Amino acid sequence: MADQEPLTRIIEEIVAPGAAEVDRTGGFPRKAVDALADEGLLALTVPAAHGGTGQGPRAAADVVRRISTACGSTAMVVTMHYSAVAALAVADRADVLREIATGRHLSTLAFSEAGSRSHFWAPLGTATAEGDEVRLDAHKSWVTSAGQADSYVWSSRPLSAPGPMSLWLVRPGGPGLTVGAEFDGLGLRGNDSRPVTADGLRVPATALLGPDGAGLDLALGAVLPWFLLLNAAASVGLMEAVTRETTAHLSRTRLRHLDRSLAQQPEARATLARMRIETDRTAALVDTALTALEQGREDAQLLVLEVKAAADGSAAEVADLAMTACGGAAFRKELGIERRFRDSRAARVMAPTTTALLDFVGRALCGLPLLDGADA
Repeated sequence: MADQEPLTRIIEEIVAPGAAEVDRTGGFPRKAVDALADEGLLALTVPAAHGGTGQGPRAAADVVRRISTACGSTAMVVTMHYSAVAALAVADRADVLREIATGRHLSTLAFSEAGSRSHFWAPLGTATAEGDEVRLDAHKSWVTSAGQADSYVWSSRPLSAPGPMSLWLVRPGGPGLTVGAEFDGLGLRGNDSRPVTADGLRVPATALLGPDGAGLDLALGAVLPWFLLLNAAASVGLMEAVTRETTAHLSRTRLRHLDRSLAQQPEARATLARMRIETDRTAALVDTALTALEQGREDAQLLVLEVKAAADGSAAEVADLAMTACGGAAFRKELGIERRFRDSRAARVMAPTTTALLDFVGRALCGLPLLDGADA
C-alpha cells in the first residue's frame, strides 16, 4: 500500500478542501497533482530500477480509491497517469520513467478518436514515416489532462506492419498538435478532458512504444487491466463518500414535528443499507480481481473485465439512492452528493464503455476472442 501519512495529509489539506472549487470552475487540480508528485505518489508504479516505488495495481487502486472519496476529477487524472505508466514500463521508456520518478512528469492516454469514438481498439489516426521522423495525424476525442500532461501514450494505425494499432510517446507543445477548448461538462469537471488534434505532428521514430503494429497487444495486455481496476476503485471511493455523507445527513437532520431524526425512519435506513451493501459488494469484487491478478489465476482476465462494468453501474445506483435518501438537501452543492451524482455518470461512457465490457465478458465466458476481425 502507499504510505498512508503523506496521502492522508494531501487529501485532507489539499484535495478535499479544493474539490468543490475544482468542480465549480472546471479548473485542473494542479496543486493536488503537484503535491502527489512531490511525495512520490505519481512514481508509485514506476519500476524501482528507474527510481520509482515499483508498486502494483493494488497499491495504485488504494491511492485512487482514497483520492476519489474527496475528488473524482483528481482521481481520474491519477488513474490515467498510472495507466499510461503501465505502457511506458512495458516499453521500458527509461527516460520518461525517470522524469516521473523525480516528480517532473504527468502522463496520460490518448486513445479514443472522433471517428471510432469509444472503440479505442480501432484507431483511424495514421503514422507515416518521413526520414528519421514519423508524421502523426489524428483527431483524439477525449484526452484526460490534455492541456496539463507532459506526455501522451498515443495510438495510431501502424506504420507498415500488420495489426490494428501502434503506440507512441507524444510530448505536447510541438507544431502540428492542437489542444481543444477547455472542458465544461456534467461531471469530473476538473480532469481537463479535451479533444487533441495532430495535423502533421512530427515525432522521432524512437517515439514508438513496442513493435510497430503490436500496440493493441500492449493496450489490452498492459494498459487495460490497470485502467479497469483503477476506474473501479475510483467508483468505490465515490460510493464510500456518498454513503458516509448520507449517513451523516440522516443522523443530523430532524423531523421536528415528530421529534425524530431521519435516521429513525425505517425507509431511510433501508435505503442507506442498500447503499452500504452495494458499496461493500463492489469493493469485494475489486479486491477479488486484484487477488486473482496477483496470483495469476485463470479467472483473472474475466474478473478484471467485470470490475469496471460492475462498478460503473453500482456507483450510479448508490448516487441515485443518496439523492433519494437525502431529498431536496442533496440537490444543494454544499452537501457534496450532487457533485458525486454527476461524477458517477462519467464512468459508463469511458472507453471501454459498460456496453463494450459486457460484450467482452460474454465473449470471455463463451471462449471467444475479445475482438474479432470486424471489430479490429
